[in-house]
Amino acid sequence: MAQQAPERTVRDLTGMLNVAGHALTNRLAAALAEVGLTPRMQCILVHALEEERTQIQLAALANLDKTTMVTTVDDLEGRGFAQRRPSAIDRRARIIAVTEAGRRAAEEGQRIVDEVHGRALQALPSEVRDAFVVALAQLVDDRDDDLPKPVRRARQTR
Repeated sequence: MAQQAPERTVRDLTGMLNVAGHALTNRLAAALAEVGLTPRMQCILVHALEEERTQIQLAALANLDKTTMVTTVDDLEGRGFAQRRPSAIDRRARIIAVTEAGRRAAEEGQRIVDEVHGRALQALPSEVRDAFVVALAQLVDDRDDDLPKPVRRARQTR
């Protein structure tokens, strides 16, 4: 016998944002793969080109954990797009320096990112696109960085 579900008074924002984000991420990953990049690589290249940054700083900007960041930088180095170098500011720190090939890849990647994002926004009526972007930016900018970390399931013993 089915139970009556509670009435929803607000649309499921989490679900909608997750579905939209997943679809957009998949489109972006497929488009960037055509030029040998991943969204993570593109993000790291762009942030590393903005100013001298350490691997830790870039990981924070890209929302990457330490292991994923190391793997991503290893991939960038392997493709000749970036190099780990001593920082000019702090000799104990190492920065991620983008090579000329990496700069060209980042430029091509950014063209692709802009194209994919532009196509996604075209799904909206033109008169609401700017308002949507502003509202979404406000949701992101107003997030509470003091929120607790996500709860992880305990390991199951067999």
